[in-house]
Amino acid sequence: MTTPFYVSPQQAMADRAEYARKGIARGRSVVVLQYADGILFVAENPSRALHKVSEIYDRIAFAAVGKYNEFENLRIGGVRYADLRGYTYDRDDVTARGLANVYAQTLGTIFSSAAEKPYEVELIVAEVGDGPEDDQIYRLPHDGSIVDEHGSVAVGGNADQISSYLDQRHREGLTLAEGLKLAVESLARDNNGGERSLTAEQLEVAVLDRTRPQQRKFKRVLGSQLARLLESEGTPADSAAEGESPAEESTDTEE
Repeated sequence: MTTPFYVSPQQAMADRAEYARKGIARGRSVVVLQYADGILFVAENPSRALHKVSEIYDRIAFAAVGKYNEFENLRIGGVRYADLRGYTYDRDDVTARGLANVYAQTLGTIFSSAAEKPYEVELIVAEVGDGPEDDQIYRLPHDGSIVDEHGSVAVGGNADQISSYLDQRHREGLTLAEGLKLAVESLARDNNGGERSLTAEQLEVAVLDRTRPQQRKFKRVLGSQLARLLESEGTPADSAAEGESPAEESTDTEE
């Protein structure tokens, strides 16, 4: 009779965490930061069909890095949770904190289960408030822990270097153009400290804009609007994204 191979629980969890971190680090980064009129999402993503940033509910958006099929399943689950809770109770009862708790439970259960591999994903759930002091940004690593972020946050790729760059330069009251310029500069930095050039075709940009009169605050920044913002060199610009059809605006909440 052979003796079963033994691995301590601590070593097993460390190995699972390392596996998940390596998978997440292979993905292109996403930056989320507060600006004067809301919350800005900028992802390095050349695909126009596979989104890293999506709307969840009226004031709530979702960003993710890692394996697309895994975070897409989580996004769909979040949309269903939000729709059901808003229908059963009240739309105001759907909050980023509640959604983050649901995601944390799911990720934590999967991470601690020996029956399946951990998810190779890192999530950001954000909710825009009536004022900057009411904005909420939560980062959820692969193990299901929740980190309450303020100002700016980066996930995926060389997130530590990008976060350090953002921490040194982010300030309150940025215009949309200034926030976009800062986000793109941070994403363009490589692991050796050099800089790359990122074009509008390589970026996925969206905002939660508190100034929108609609109940839904999520808006994608596309086409000519994005090009103008990138060319504005951080000068003040209208924070309302243009050139998006109603069908594009509602795509992310329709399952």
